[in-house]
Amino acid sequence: MLPEPAAVLNAVTEPIPEPSASQRPGPAPQGPRPVARLAGVSVHLPGRTRDVADVERELHRRNPQAAPRLPMVSRLTGVRRVHVADDDQQASDLAVAASRTVLGEAGLRPRDVDLLIFASATQDMVEPATSHIVAAKLGVRAPVMDVKNACNSVLNGIEVAEALIGTGRYRRVLVASGEMPSRGVRWDLPDRRTYVMSAAGYTMSDAGAAVLVEATGAAGPAGPVQGRAADAEDDFEDDLVAELAGLVGPAGAPSGILGSAFAAESRHWDVGMLPGGGTAHPRDLERSYFEIDGSRLREAFDAFGSGPVDEALAAAGVTMDDVALIAVHQVAVAYLADVHRTLGVPADRTVVTVADHGNAASASLPLQLVTALETGRLRRGDVVLLLGLAGGVSMGAMVVRW
Repeated sequence: MLPEPAAVLNAVTEPIPEPSASQRPGPAPQGPRPVARLAGVSVHLPGRTRDVADVERELHRRNPQAAPRLPMVSRLTGVRRVHVADDDQQASDLAVAASRTVLGEAGLRPRDVDLLIFASATQDMVEPATSHIVAAKLGVRAPVMDVKNACNSVLNGIEVAEALIGTGRYRRVLVASGEMPSRGVRWDLPDRRTYVMSAAGYTMSDAGAAVLVEATGAAGPAGPVQGRAADAEDDFEDDLVAELAGLVGPAGAPSGILGSAFAAESRHWDVGMLPGGGTAHPRDLERSYFEIDGSRLREAFDAFGSGPVDEALAAAGVTMDDVALIAVHQVAVAYLADVHRTLGVPADRTVVTVADHGNAASASLPLQLVTALETGRLRRGDVVLLLGLAGGVSMGAMVVRW
């Protein structure tokens, strides 16, 4: 998404505040006992990178009649660098790499997964579901499904995992994502309008992510999974871990997903598209690139206001003062100022990843969680707000106690 220049330039030139050393938010009143928790998160960033300003200079060299001579996208968005997968890699490969890490860190094997959800804006192919390809490469023998909702795919995948865990059908769900927007970037530009509609693609980054969602002690009893009777010893260990997880947090507050809310304004579905490959444009190569109206997309997001966030906080029984970290889908450095203003929160509640890692689509939220964990910005017991924004358009808010 390419934001409005006037609003962006002021925000980009202002320094991003360093995290304050003030005391972290205290415990909030205990709300409903969660049925699922985020037991682990991992990301995989391809080693190959592109400098966005260099990309823009190359675009002008190839398309002098369409692309500006001076780099504008990097200046307006604050995005300096993006990650690019190898030519022989697929979206499933990025998902598998992140999944292996999250399972390894949890001391689990592929056979310990009860359900695999591939949640991504990208897919290896139209058919079959990419979740099958991820499961085959990973060695998972469990039910699978794809969840696809643009940049909210991972957040919606977690939502589906929590709901299914709540029914007692599954106890451990692996939500895996492989984002590869670099394959939808246009390099040959016939005119200036095409450049404007393609500009957001130059800030998008390839990335893999994986989130392990597990039942807490409040979840219903799980039946047989993977076509076999559940192993009694494994069930005992799972139940013990879940019970202990439910006791983690300040003043005994339970760890897990505390509340969420989702909304959509689908009349704006055409403001951000990659139209090719479906029934509308099955074989039109000219429609196989991103077509994004940045101004209209931003206006559509702003129309949501803070409604879903307020609803999620109320469901969780917490207030914004209790939130230690806000992970928000990041498309530009400048747009974060709008988020802070809308929610009325200080800038040091967010971890900025978009400048050095680009817009990682639905992997953006896991990337911020991993960054926060690695830098000490997120600790066990902290309350986290996950805020997703996606083309279509949709918004999702989920409150989690880590």
